[in-house]
Amino acid sequence: MTNNDILRRIRYTFNFSDDKMITLFKQAEADVTRGEISDWLKKDEDPACVRLNDTKMATFLNGLINANRGKKDGPQPEPEHAINNNIILRKLKIALDLKNEDVLELLEIAGFRLGKHELSAFFRKPDHKHFRECKDQVLRNFLAGLQIKHRPEDK
Repeated sequence: MTNNDILRRIRYTFNFSDDKMITLFKQAEADVTRGEISDWLKKDEDPACVRLNDTKMATFLNGLINANRGKKDGPQPEPEHAINNNIILRKLKIALDLKNEDVLELLEIAGFRLGKHELSAFFRKPDHKHFRECKDQVLRNFLAGLQIKHRPEDK
């Protein structure tokens, strides 16, 4: 999955307007324009589509965390320069204040079964012996479960 695809799915699931998207970036102390957001949200095959880099995606997710959970005191965390599905899943889990059981339930809603131990392996440090890479299929089903839960009219 591309960062653009993930951003499109999050925007659609929570029905974020352009202004809300700009506000979420501002929550992470980043300024973006309506034009940038529009270019990131275009379909991948559109020649005007601009690739959303990892730093901007991490910034957006940090802004979502700040908007939903409140900003931490002191300096804001620096956005990662390289992110993967594990980091995206972790940040969404934090932003939406989800427990592991909630994540498993969202996956189940989307018709994807995953064990508790498999899920916890995604949140371990990469050098841990039980760390497991989160594949696109898991993240795609998690986002689908979110969409079914938050936009049931679209089932």
